[in-house]
Amino acid sequence: MIDHTIGVLIILTQGLPVGTNLAMLHFMFMLVSGALLPNRGAMFPGLKSIGLSDAATRRAWAAFGKGAWQMPVILVLWREHVTGLPGWQEHRYEGYRAVPADITAFWRPTLKNCPSKHYHPAANRALPAVIMGITGVVGEINGQRLALPRAFERAHPKDMSEKRLWQEILKNAKKSLAEDEILVVDAGVKISLLQEFEIERYVVRLAINFTARRNFLPEHFKGRKPTYGALVRPLPRKYKDKTLEATAPDETYTWIENRSQLRAEIWRNLVLTGKAPSKTNKIFDVYAIYDPEFDTPWLLAVPIKLKPESMRSLYKDRWPVEQIPNSAKQMVGSHRQFVHNTESIQRLPELALLAGSVLSFLAATMLPIPTGFWDRKPKRTPGRLRRVLIGKPFPKDAILPRQLREKKSVTAHLPKGYLARRAKTLAAACT
Repeated sequence: MIDHTIGVLIILTQGLPVGTNLAMLHFMFMLVSGALLPNRGAMFPGLKSIGLSDAATRRAWAAFGKGAWQMPVILVLWREHVTGLPGWQEHRYEGYRAVPADITAFWRPTLKNCPSKHYHPAANRALPAVIMGITGVVGEINGQRLALPRAFERAHPKDMSEKRLWQEILKNAKKSLAEDEILVVDAGVKISLLQEFEIERYVVRLAINFTARRNFLPEHFKGRKPTYGALVRPLPRKYKDKTLEATAPDETYTWIENRSQLRAEIWRNLVLTGKAPSKTNKIFDVYAIYDPEFDTPWLLAVPIKLKPESMRSLYKDRWPVEQIPNSAKQMVGSHRQFVHNTESIQRLPELALLAGSVLSFLAATMLPIPTGFWDRKPKRTPGRLRRVLIGKPFPKDAILPRQLREKKSVTAHLPKGYLARRAKTLAAACT
C-alpha cells in the first residue's frame, strides 16, 4: 500500500530538478499520509513525523516554498497517468464531457493582510481566506466517480475578490474548453457572466426565484405596445401573502432511473429579463427536473439542445469537483495553515488540493480497507485510506529512480545561519 502510494507520487515528482524532486516527494508523502492532522497543520513537525532527518526536513521545506516547479505541469502529468490506466472511463453524454468549475477557501483568520475573504457558513459572515478556483474533468475507475483537476486558479494579484476570481476562471475556461466539453457551474455564477465571457456550452444551476423572458413579443390588443417578451417563471414562489404561479412549460418529459420516476419541465428559447426580443440575443433553455430524492427541483439552464437525462447527468458530474477540497482539508488536514510567505500561502493550498485528488484516486484503486471490526461493508473512501497511512514513516529502503536523489552541492564556503542573514541584509543595503 505504501509502495503503491510512493509509486504514484514518483510519477508526479521525478521530472523536477534533481534535489527538488526528492524533497517534493517527501513533502507530498507527508500531505497524502495525513501527517498534518495530529500536528495541527504544523509543517516541520509533520515532516519530522514521517521519519525525515533534520537536513531532509529543511530541504523539503525549501523545495515547497522556493523550489523550481510549476503546478500546471504537475497537473498534466497527473491527468495523463490516470487517464492512461486501462480501468479509467470518461463520462460522456450525447458526445459531451462535463468540465466542472468551483471555488474553495482555505480559512486564514489570523493571517496579517490576508488578501481575500470568503463567506463562512458557521460564522455567518465573510472571514479572511485564501480562495482558489478548481476546474477538472470527470470519469470513473472501479465504479467510483472522480474529478481530475485541470487547473487551480489563483486570485488575481491586484483584485483578489471572489468576483474577479470567477472572471479569471471563465476567461481561462473559454480558452481551454474543447468543442465536445461543457462547463458545469453552480448557482454562484450567473448566466449574464457566462454570456459576457462568450461561453457557448454550459450547464448552470439557477435560483428557485429565477425568471426569464420569451424572445418574441406577445400579442398586442390595446394600450402601449410591449417592448419585452412575456415573463417566464419556471417555479412558483410567494411574494408577501400572494402566490406567484409558475409559467406552463413548453414541454414535459418523464423517465425511469434506478426504479424512480423523474420528470422534467422545459422552457425553450429564453433570454434574460433585461433583453428585448432580437435575432442576435443569446438564447437558452431552462429545465426543471423533479427527483423524488430531493425536496426541491433542480432548475438548470443550457444554451444547447440536450435531453433531460443528459442534463441531470451533466450536473451530477459537477459534484466530484467538491470532493477534492473536502479530501484536501478534512482528510489531509490542511484546513489549518501557518505559512506566511506570499508565494507559500498560494502553493500550500495548491499542493493540498493535489494531495486530496491523489488520496481519492488511491482509495478508488485499492481494495476497501475497513476501519475496524464494525466496518463490515467498507467502501473505497479517502478517509479509510488515510487512517491506514497516518503515522507511517517514509520507507528508507524504498526503491527510487536514479533521478530522485539529493543534490550534492558544495556549500562549505557559504555563510550560514545568522551570518548568512546578515550578509543578505548588507548586500540589500548596498544596492
